[in-house]
Amino acid sequence: MRIFVAGGSGVLGTRLVPLLVARGHEVVASTTSASKLELVQKLGAEGVVMAGLDADAVRKAIVAARPDAIAHEMTAISFAHAGKPDIKHPDRWFAGTNRLRTEGTDNLLAAARAAGVTRIVAQGYASWNGDPAGPPVQSEETTLNLMPGTASEAGLRALQHVENRVLDAGGAVLRYGALYGPGATDDQVELIRKRQYPLVGDGGGHSSWIHLDDAASATALAIERGVDGVFNVVDDEPAPARDWLPYLAECAGAKPPMRVPVWLARLLAGDQAVVMMTEGRAFSNAKAKRELGWELKYPSWRQGFRAELASSSLAKASR
Repeated sequence: MRIFVAGGSGVLGTRLVPLLVARGHEVVASTTSASKLELVQKLGAEGVVMAGLDADAVRKAIVAARPDAIAHEMTAISFAHAGKPDIKHPDRWFAGTNRLRTEGTDNLLAAARAAGVTRIVAQGYASWNGDPAGPPVQSEETTLNLMPGTASEAGLRALQHVENRVLDAGGAVLRYGALYGPGATDDQVELIRKRQYPLVGDGGGHSSWIHLDDAASATALAIERGVDGVFNVVDDEPAPARDWLPYLAECAGAKPPMRVPVWLARLLAGDQAVVMMTEGRAFSNAKAKRELGWELKYPSWRQGFRAELASSSLAKASR
């Protein structure tokens, strides 16, 4: 197929594009900067500069590309606050991404209609944000936690917007777990090494993780199979923070994380950190494995964290 990857120079796009090319597809990948066109081309794709918030530019790019399918991977996360996480103010940290998930999604879908494209796969999210009243591990039928009245609500509603619009258009939304891999968790690992990423309360909140390569392989399968609906793209081991955070610290060669009470974490890090670590509800990948025929390279974050950080340490040592 001929596939348009919107956001082809992002952390997930740079794993997805070469995978699609290797699987025999022609890929057109967008980036917001002309300076990244060479990167996109090295990945094997035809590059195009496109601002996702410019409806006319999006329409022209999609119509000119004449794709059979569109993958929506546009975010602005790497540009916000120089890439440093601001979990206390996710409304500020994700402001650009929230617009891409609302206005940008609408622009892509309008362009898809103009180009006659019906095969659409978009990026969603499923890590800790399941129904807090439900079981620790949940399915695609879950009503996601929108955290009303908090600084997280805007971003969670933007994700809801993606799901509603893409599903209405007959497409598929892949709810990725917390992404890790090259460029995806560097900032978190640095905070852990500085002991600035504490464990909150009892650390009983569950999260789901997914390596970038496994997220990319699920995305390729969803495009090729032309599926619709929602799919949780997460690994096989949803886990509480008290398990994954100390393990990540160990893999990073850091001291065990400090533990802070809920009241202090809420004051210093905000509501999202507290919910994630104490009330989080994770997700099952059974549907994605069953309906996509998806097999994971890293079935557990335990394998992935260690492999990724070992690779990162070797790369640093060779420089």
